[in-house]
Amino acid sequence: MSSGEGQLDVARVRGLFPGLSDGLVHADGPGGALVPESVVRAVSQAMRVPIAGRGGVFASSARAEQLVAGARSAVADLVGGAPGGVVLGPNMTTLTYAVARALAKHWRRGDEIVVSRLDHDANIRPWLQVADELGLVVRWAEVDIETGELPDWQYDELVTDRTRLVAVTAASSAIGTRPDVASIAERAHRVGALVVVDAAHAAPHAPLDVEELGADFLLLSAYKWCGPHVGALVAHPGLLEELWPDKLLPASERVPDRFETGAPPFELYAGVAASVDHLAALCLEATGTRRERLRTSMAAVSRYEEQLFTRLDGALRSMVHVQVLGDPAWTTPTLSFTVDRLRPRQAATELARSGVCAWDGDFYSRELFDAIGVNETGGAVRLGLMHYNTVEEVDRLVDAVAGLR
Repeated sequence: MSSGEGQLDVARVRGLFPGLSDGLVHADGPGGALVPESVVRAVSQAMRVPIAGRGGVFASSARAEQLVAGARSAVADLVGGAPGGVVLGPNMTTLTYAVARALAKHWRRGDEIVVSRLDHDANIRPWLQVADELGLVVRWAEVDIETGELPDWQYDELVTDRTRLVAVTAASSAIGTRPDVASIAERAHRVGALVVVDAAHAAPHAPLDVEELGADFLLLSAYKWCGPHVGALVAHPGLLEELWPDKLLPASERVPDRFETGAPPFELYAGVAASVDHLAALCLEATGTRRERLRTSMAAVSRYEEQLFTRLDGALRSMVHVQVLGDPAWTTPTLSFTVDRLRPRQAATELARSGVCAWDGDFYSRELFDAIGVNETGGAVRLGLMHYNTVEEVDRLVDAVAGLR
């Protein structure tokens, strides 16, 4: 059984990341986390031995099969899914396009889909493009511009008997908002609609359960949780059996293999498994299966990051020259802000001179930042914390932003 509440030994955790030796404050986690030595080693070791394609009767082909199975099993443990329902791919965006094209074969003109202004464009544009091609009706869930919340009550009117799909994020990588996905999914399922959840930004910050979220399709990016650049789509194997994606004629017709095009990066799959093992081992008190250890460790991560973020968020909101976008009640340790008389690129440049790594722009949340009205001046500056950040680094961030006058 897994233990109860565990603690994060941050000094030990930081020792796992060779990239932290540069002395910079890495507050760019939402754009891609640092990679621990265990992941680097797993990828390197996989490339040191012969690996062939899958389906052969010799040892190097068997190694490829093991690496695929290991990555599928790891992703399944991370979100409570089944390995047979894990589709691996180059990134979350590519996989979203693939499932959108497969689902589109079942839709007709006049069918409806619901997307949200809060989402990353990867969970918006593929659906809008399919809608344009098929003549689907697109309904928009709007964001409360003041708070950054995505109210679930609006879905009572957005979802109709013609709704075929609802796409929503589990957490905004731009302003951190975590909507009530389970409540939104429940409304969608009442009319038989499918729910696609972008969990790329949520996965590094809290325990996830695909069933609890009500996600029919859950999309992930391993590089967001300290892994390599590999995407994953998690669904029930039975649901995948109903879909036929575009594929090459000789390619496997099995699920989930038929959703995976081209030769896979087997060595990166080794890194995917290692990155999930990294998360599971973050809390030393965690025991039990990998799934149980993940739940304990990620709960500890969530508590720790909340403490850091409360300190950062409160300090920035007290600065008269800084405007933090939104004020969500349920959030990941991520915020975006603007600075008086400085464009975001200027502010990010000054932060870099202070040893802070921070992104500027719209972070592919184009619809959200258009609605807020900041894209005309270059978007915003984003700060995002991870489990390897410290209180001392937060204070350096605060000092650096305070100096942007």
